[in-house]
Amino acid sequence: MKLLARLLIPLALLATVVAAFAYLQLDTATLFGREGLGQMAAYAAGFLDPDLSPAHLRAIGRGALETLAMSAIGTLLAALLGLLLALPAAGRFGRAAQAAARLLLNALRAIPELVWAALMVLAAGLGPNAGTLALALHTAGVLGRLFAEALENTPPAPADALRLNGGGRVVAFCYGTLPSLWPQLVAYTLYRWENNIRMASVLGFVGAGGLGQMLHMSLSLFQEAQASTVIIAMLLMVLAVDALSGWARQRWVRG
Repeated sequence: MKLLARLLIPLALLATVVAAFAYLQLDTATLFGREGLGQMAAYAAGFLDPDLSPAHLRAIGRGALETLAMSAIGTLLAALLGLLLALPAAGRFGRAAQAAARLLLNALRAIPELVWAALMVLAAGLGPNAGTLALALHTAGVLGRLFAEALENTPPAPADALRLNGGGRVVAFCYGTLPSLWPQLVAYTLYRWENNIRMASVLGFVGAGGLGQMLHMSLSLFQEAQASTVIIAMLLMVLAVDALSGWARQRWVRG
């Protein structure tokens, strides 16, 4: 019985895999046959010779700047909107406002960026405006939730002391709560900026501009050399932003 119990989970997993192959009706003989493997190898070989022509590199430079601008502006708008929603979500304006703000934050982050981008393309048209709005809306839900939790865990004593000495709510927040909260806000915002750089490179697949749109066009036309150059540019840009964000967190947050 013990041996049967140990074999039950692997057998169930194996049966699930076999059932998945049978349901999808994959033609594995054609896929992994000599002709299929030859076609895949020929397609992959096209990526080994990237297009480094000056005209293509200039287009990639413009796309990279567009992607960076989308991610930076989207993250900045999201941080501002997230902070505005975090205040009621943390219970600063009563239970009714808290429930409404948390519901809105949940709705914003429950919809993926690609879905927001598809909706924004319909609303704002093709281009970086749609990508920027999509990143801002989804990231506002994420940052708002994180900011609200940080607010809830912030000691209220400094702000209470300022209010007892005649300071208003805004003065108490700016001088009593925000100084201790600021490192967490910066850390969360920089981390989401890193994520938005990657996502901004993908949003172009639904027409939201940037390097993603260039990659989508190249792949659609089977231009492997041009697509390879775009992928390399994406990788370099993500590595550079990761390094910059790590340096900024080290200097502004931990320092």
